[in-house]
Amino acid sequence: LPIETPGVTIDRQCGSGLNAVNLAAQAVMAGMGDVFIAGGTESCSLKPYLMEHMQFFSKTPPKFRSGFQLSSNEIGNPPMGVTAENLAEKYQITRLEQDEFSVRSQQKMGKAMAEGLFKSQIVPLTIPVCKNKTMIFDTDEHPRPQTTLEGLGKLSAVFKAGGTVTAGNSSGLNDAASAVVVMSADRAKALGLKPLAKIRTFAVAGVDPNIMGIGPVPAVRKALAQAGLTINDIDLIELNEAFAAQVLAVDRELHFNMDKVNVNGGAIAHGHPIAATGAILTTKLMFEMNRRDVQFGMITACIGGGQGIATIFERV
Repeated sequence: LPIETPGVTIDRQCGSGLNAVNLAAQAVMAGMGDVFIAGGTESCSLKPYLMEHMQFFSKTPPKFRSGFQLSSNEIGNPPMGVTAENLAEKYQITRLEQDEFSVRSQQKMGKAMAEGLFKSQIVPLTIPVCKNKTMIFDTDEHPRPQTTLEGLGKLSAVFKAGGTVTAGNSSGLNDAASAVVVMSADRAKALGLKPLAKIRTFAVAGVDPNIMGIGPVPAVRKALAQAGLTINDIDLIELNEAFAAQVLAVDRELHFNMDKVNVNGGAIAHGHPIAATGAILTTKLMFEMNRRDVQFGMITACIGGGQGIATIFERV
């Protein structure tokens, strides 16, 4: 990009990448520009630790934590895994249900990878591995398509004694980057480009941070109302799998046709690189909408701190 091209960094945790896409669409709608690049990048492997109360550093031992405070202590600022446990308890979601869902996610992604569905969506990178030697990096590392229900059943709960949320039925910590081009219809036509899809509408909603995973429910309802659609009108859904318990809780409220949800696997399989996830799901959804020749698609995600985001796409 030329040096004159401005940029901005936004932070909406798990919704950042999708929010960037939505902000680009808003700018186009407002006539503030006609071509934008929107997306996100995340490096969980280089995530820093934070030191609290630096003003008292000389008087007390330093206290470190691995993430930002996403909501106030008065409301509640639980670890994300605890919010999933809260949902599992609230909606009576069993460990078996979570593990079964997770196995299906891994299997669907394994099948999609074997069929080469993601090759056209991933930009290969040449990576130096040692002196005078490189490798082509073009395949997601996180999926474990050989995952079995028996294997998941051997894992211990991570966030709560006697709990049901494990490393196997949760999304991973991942590094990734993704970007999409958001362009006005007039500019696309002038350049002779055929869009993969158009953005129909989008919405964000707030929820109790202690059950932040339920955030997609009000966000989806809000987006559907704005678009004049029902959940049955949506042909494909990418629901970010922060935790299996969280996805199943959202389904308890929205009553999805699960055959439409995460048809090529979700974040439990491919991972959840926080800021990049929204643009990655946008790419996956648009390619799959065109491959299946369907009209409407939707992306939705919960957001740490107690929010949900949803965007509806339509093929053109």
